Amino acid sequence: MDPQIWFAFFLASVLISVSPGAGAVNTMSNGMRYGVRNTLPAIFGLQLGYGAQILLVGIGLGAILASSNLAFNLVKWMGVAYLVWLGYSKWTQPPLALEEADNNRESVQRRFWQAAFVNITNPKATVFLLALFPQFIDIHAPQASQFGIMGSTLILVDIAVMIGYATLASQLSRWMKSEHHQRWQNRIFGSMFVGAAALIASYRNS
Repeated sequence: MDPQIWFAFFLASVLISVSPGAGAVNTMSNGMRYGVRNTLPAIFGLQLGYGAQILLVGIGLGAILASSNLAFNLVKWMGVAYLVWLGYSKWTQPPLALEEADNNRESVQRRFWQAAFVNITNPKATVFLLALFPQFIDIHAPQASQFGIMGSTLILVDIAVMIGYATLASQLSRWMKSEHHQRWQNRIFGSMFVGAAALIASYRNS
């Protein structure tokens, strides 16, 4: 994989992980309740679910690549459109509920599998991966190694970002719960998604 393309993908991976979603909410909730160290099982559970999503999407896109360039290009441009829609959705997203009603401590195993289930059953993750991968794949090079590099990058970046979220949540719980701060955060990331879509579309048109 070309280093410049990988670096662009790395930046996209950071944006994906930092933008709050179901996994971030799970991590912040655990971080506020248990602290960073005891949130690690949930973070690794998220990666199990994420890895399953990456594998399924990679196999599916590999089949599309093998069957039709037209179909692949269609998926690619649908991905650009999805990034724009995601940016709008993020801009208008209401503040997230981070507090758990139940204050009882849950077992490590339960937290791990709950987190894994969050990502395995998250259709937004599937659609986002379908939107992201075609923007960086080289259809003239072996796909398996490219999907392996991109999948590993996504997971490693997500682990680092989730640890950061857990740390923030444990130290800055008041700030993380603020509706005002969450609204501005959503608007910033929404604008970034739309900007990313515009850059990708411009690059492909050229």
